[in-house]
Amino acid sequence: MIIFILLCIEREIEFWPTIKMLGGFLMGLLLLWMTIPSLKSVITKDFDVVNGKCTIEISSSGRSSDSTFNMLNTDEQFSFNEIPELDAYGKSIPYYCEITVTKDHMWEMDYKIYDLKTGKLMDSHTGE
Repeated sequence: MIIFILLCIEREIEFWPTIKMLGGFLMGLLLLWMTIPSLKSVITKDFDVVNGKCTIEISSSGRSSDSTFNMLNTDEQFSFNEIPELDAYGKSIPYYCEITVTKDHMWEMDYKIYDLKTGKLMDSHTGE
């Protein structure tokens, strides 16, 4: 630290570019620290399957739209960028869903939607 201060005083290195570079490096370390647990699950393909009764809500803003799966048994929500091809959506229409997530439930991988009464597969999305 003392060497860094002396180098800045003698103008051998620029102060602001060095601070910006150090800030970027620390920001990268923070992002890496936050994603390492999930990244380990993705690389080792160590996933959890959350299943049960769910409702699907569609939200859109501008050109993008996404679907939110509300798991009624566990009170968890999972979001996907694509909209499932179903006849109806909303809080009043329940389905049976199987959602594959990382062990810490931070990242959604894929989903399968079944008819609640017949158990027939209605739609699925694989993360491949």
